Amino acid sequence: MIFGRSERGKPPVEPVTLKILVAGGFGVGKTTLVGAVSEIRPLRTEELLTEAGRPVDDTSGVEAKNTTTVAMDFGRITLREDLVLYLFGTPGQERFWFMWDELSEGALGAVVLADTRRLQDCFAAIDYFERRSIPFLVGVNRFDGAARYPEQDIRRALDLDAHVPLLTCDARDRESVKEVLIGVVQHAMAQASHRRAVTT
Repeated sequence: MIFGRSERGKPPVEPVTLKILVAGGFGVGKTTLVGAVSEIRPLRTEELLTEAGRPVDDTSGVEAKNTTTVAMDFGRITLREDLVLYLFGTPGQERFWFMWDELSEGALGAVVLADTRRLQDCFAAIDYFERRSIPFLVGVNRFDGAARYPEQDIRRALDLDAHVPLLTCDARDRESVKEVLIGVVQHAMAQASHRRAVTT
């Protein structure tokens, strides 16, 4: 089947679409993650960093970064002909956070990317999803040269609830990103089952 068309007279399949957000601090790898796994060329809304933004864009730890997402990144994965996954990468800087409410509408779950050199940058995303009861996991992006820490130390530093999954990943690697996305879908399904069990 070609996406959106029927094959040899078969009726067209209307796919179920799932939406996952990719959030986290500035320069944590959100755009890279979406691009690593999307089957289409990702839609990106990146702009060059300017002198005007220097006072508000903290580039410590990511000094080589020269662009920033100002609206969203968008990618797509067709899991099967009747199931499509949409990825929305959120902007990282505080001045663009007004976009998050629009992007999170109808989301199945979220990935919060973290950088061990700047863990505090993902606090806002964790808080956002906790307050809105959107299932999420934390993916610790393995940056070259970044220190490695035991999982329990990272959990403690982020004050994560015990049920929130924490995985290490490489946002550049397709297979690594797939494991993260499988993890967030499984977590969202488990949370939905738990809610149903509590209400029945």
